[in-house]
Amino acid sequence: MELWDVYNEERIRTGRTMVRGRQMKPGDYHLIVHIAIINSQGQMLIQRRQLTKKGWAGKWDISVGGCAMKGESSKQAAQRELQEELGIDLCFEEKRAAFTINFKEGFDDIYIFNGDYDLSELSLQENEVLAVKWVKSDEIMDMIDRDEFVPYQKSYIRLIFDTASRPVYL
Repeated sequence: MELWDVYNEERIRTGRTMVRGRQMKPGDYHLIVHIAIINSQGQMLIQRRQLTKKGWAGKWDISVGGCAMKGESSKQAAQRELQEELGIDLCFEEKRAAFTINFKEGFDDIYIFNGDYDLSELSLQENEVLAVKWVKSDEIMDMIDRDEFVPYQKSYIRLIFDTASRPVYL
């Protein structure tokens, strides 16, 4: 059973928690994080979600994503998710989210960083990640069109790639 902190619309913790999977109350929000890794070839590391995952099973997705657990900051959640899903140990102490997207039930902090990783050296979380690969932006757009990728807005994917090319955000 996963517990999340409940936030108000100003992104302040309310002191309450909720169980993952339960219906959010109006005016309650939770925090999620995504990490996009872009290599020196201008490709994003993407992961294929396990076939048993609830929500978008078997679809390709951004490098890493997940919910912040009770008591975690955005940076702590991002560091934990990256370690759990891909086995990459990266300190987020001096990193900050490149941007945040507000969605109906919460806040999504997107971290972007550059790195060249040998896919064979990654340690994939068996119950979460089926496969990984490097792809260019236009390949992701085609995958969205073919319903092979989580159905993000294409402008969101473009924003990640555009932001990655601006080191001030890394």
